[in-house]
Amino acid sequence: MRRPTDTESTLPSILRETLVALIRREGADLTARQFAVFLICYVEEGPHTVRGLAERTQLPKPAVSRVLDRLGALGLSRRVADPRDKRSVLVACTADGFAFLRTVRGMLEEAAATTLGADAAPEAPTVKATSRG
Repeated sequence: MRRPTDTESTLPSILRETLVALIRREGADLTARQFAVFLICYVEEGPHTVRGLAERTQLPKPAVSRVLDRLGALGLSRRVADPRDKRSVLVACTADGFAFLRTVRGMLEEAAATTLGADAAPEAPTVKATSRG
Protein backbone atom coordinates (compact mmCIF):
# COMPACT_ATOMS: atom_id res chain seq x y z
CA MET A 1 0.00 0.00 0.00
CA ARG A 2 1.47 3.34 -0.98
CA ARG A 3 1.73 6.28 1.39
CA PRO A 4 -0.19 9.40 0.41
CA THR A 5 1.73 12.20 -1.23
CA ASP A 6 2.19 15.51 0.58
CA THR A 7 -0.70 16.96 -1.40
CA GLU A 8 -2.98 14.03 -0.54
CA SER A 9 -2.13 14.20 3.15
CA THR A 10 -2.58 17.96 3.62
CA LEU A 11 -6.30 17.98 4.47
CA PRO A 12 -6.09 14.87 6.68
CA SER A 13 -3.16 16.49 8.49
CA ILE A 14 -5.13 19.68 9.08
CA LEU A 15 -8.09 17.64 10.32
CA ARG A 16 -5.85 15.56 12.61
CA GLU A 17 -4.22 18.62 14.16
CA THR A 18 -7.59 20.28 14.65
CA LEU A 19 -9.11 17.22 16.32
CA VAL A 20 -6.08 16.79 18.57
CA ALA A 21 -6.36 20.45 19.61
CA LEU A 22 -10.07 20.00 20.30
CA ILE A 23 -9.56 17.04 22.61
CA ARG A 24 -6.68 18.76 24.42
CA ARG A 25 -8.78 21.79 25.33
CA GLU A 26 -10.85 21.91 28.48
CA GLY A 27 -14.47 20.90 28.18
CA ALA A 28 -16.37 18.04 26.68
CA ASP A 29 -15.47 16.66 23.29
CA LEU A 30 -17.97 15.82 20.61
CA THR A 31 -18.34 12.51 18.83
CA ALA A 32 -18.18 12.52 15.04
CA ARG A 33 -22.00 12.41 14.88
CA GLN A 34 -22.37 15.27 17.33
CA PHE A 35 -19.76 17.35 15.53
CA ALA A 36 -21.37 16.70 12.13
CA VAL A 37 -24.83 17.72 13.35
CA PHE A 38 -23.36 20.75 15.11
CA LEU A 39 -21.63 21.89 11.90
CA ILE A 40 -24.73 21.34 9.79
CA CYS A 41 -26.75 23.51 12.17
CA TYR A 42 -24.16 26.28 12.30
CA VAL A 43 -22.83 26.29 8.75
CA GLU A 44 -25.78 25.33 6.55
CA GLU A 45 -28.83 27.53 6.05
CA GLY A 46 -31.71 26.57 8.37
CA PRO A 47 -34.14 26.17 9.90
CA HIS A 48 -33.15 22.68 10.99
CA THR A 49 -35.50 19.98 12.23
CA VAL A 50 -34.84 16.51 13.60
CA ARG A 51 -36.36 15.05 10.44
CA GLY A 52 -34.21 17.26 8.19
CA LEU A 53 -31.04 16.47 10.14
CA ALA A 54 -31.86 12.75 9.99
CA GLU A 55 -32.24 12.97 6.21
CA ARG A 56 -29.08 15.05 5.83
CA THR A 57 -26.93 12.71 7.95
CA GLN A 58 -28.75 9.49 7.01
CA LEU A 59 -29.13 8.70 10.70
CA PRO A 60 -32.34 7.50 12.33
CA LYS A 61 -34.40 10.24 14.00
CA PRO A 62 -33.84 8.79 17.50
CA ALA A 63 -30.06 8.99 16.95
CA VAL A 64 -30.34 12.62 15.87
CA SER A 65 -32.54 13.31 18.89
CA ARG A 66 -29.85 11.87 21.19
CA VAL A 67 -27.23 14.03 19.47
CA LEU A 68 -29.40 17.10 20.01
CA ASP A 69 -29.89 16.12 23.66
CA ARG A 70 -26.11 16.11 24.10
CA LEU A 71 -25.58 19.37 22.20
CA GLY A 72 -28.32 20.92 24.33
CA ALA A 73 -26.72 19.67 27.55
CA LEU A 74 -23.45 21.31 26.44
CA GLY A 75 -25.25 24.56 25.60
CA LEU A 76 -24.32 24.31 21.92
CA SER A 77 -27.91 24.23 20.66
CA ARG A 78 -31.45 24.24 21.93
CA ARG A 79 -34.81 23.09 20.67
CA VAL A 80 -37.58 25.60 20.11
CA ALA A 81 -41.16 25.26 18.94
CA ASP A 82 -41.67 26.08 15.28
CA PRO A 83 -43.81 29.23 15.31
CA ARG A 84 -45.49 28.12 12.06
CA ASP A 85 -46.22 24.56 13.19
CA LYS A 86 -46.44 23.87 16.93
CA ARG A 87 -46.06 20.14 16.29
CA SER A 88 -42.58 20.68 14.84
CA VAL A 89 -39.40 21.48 16.75
CA LEU A 90 -36.56 23.56 15.36
CA VAL A 91 -32.91 23.49 16.37
CA ALA A 92 -31.71 26.90 17.50
CA CYS A 93 -28.10 28.03 17.62
CA THR A 94 -26.77 29.52 20.85
CA ALA A 95 -24.15 32.10 21.78
CA ASP A 96 -22.04 29.28 23.29
CA GLY A 97 -22.37 27.38 20.02
CA PHE A 98 -21.15 30.35 17.99
CA ALA A 99 -18.24 30.77 20.42
CA PHE A 100 -17.37 27.09 19.99
CA LEU A 101 -17.55 27.49 16.20
CA ARG A 102 -15.09 30.42 16.44
CA THR A 103 -12.79 28.23 18.56
CA VAL A 104 -12.95 25.43 15.98
CA ARG A 105 -12.31 27.90 13.15
CA GLY A 106 -9.26 29.24 14.97
CA MET A 107 -7.94 25.73 15.52
CA LEU A 108 -8.48 24.90 11.84
CA GLU A 109 -6.66 28.06 10.78
CA GLU A 110 -3.77 27.32 13.12
CA ALA A 111 -3.54 23.71 11.93
CA ALA A 112 -3.68 24.87 8.30
CA ALA A 113 -0.96 27.45 8.87
CA THR A 114 1.24 24.87 10.58
CA THR A 115 0.61 22.18 7.97
CA LEU A 116 0.79 24.43 4.93
CA GLY A 117 3.69 26.34 6.41
CA ALA A 118 5.66 23.11 6.71
CA ASP A 119 4.66 22.04 3.19
CA ALA A 120 5.14 25.42 1.59
CA ALA A 121 8.15 26.68 3.52
CA PRO A 122 10.23 28.76 1.17
CA GLU A 123 13.66 27.46 0.43
CA ALA A 124 16.54 29.35 1.93
CA PRO A 125 17.74 31.96 -0.53
CA THR A 126 20.89 31.15 -2.31
CA VAL A 127 23.67 33.62 -1.82
CA LYS A 128 26.11 33.96 -4.64
CA ALA A 129 29.62 34.49 -3.55
CA THR A 130 31.09 37.56 -5.10
CA SER A 131 34.65 38.57 -4.95
CA ARG A 132 35.37 42.11 -4.04
CA GLY A 133 38.64 43.22 -5.10
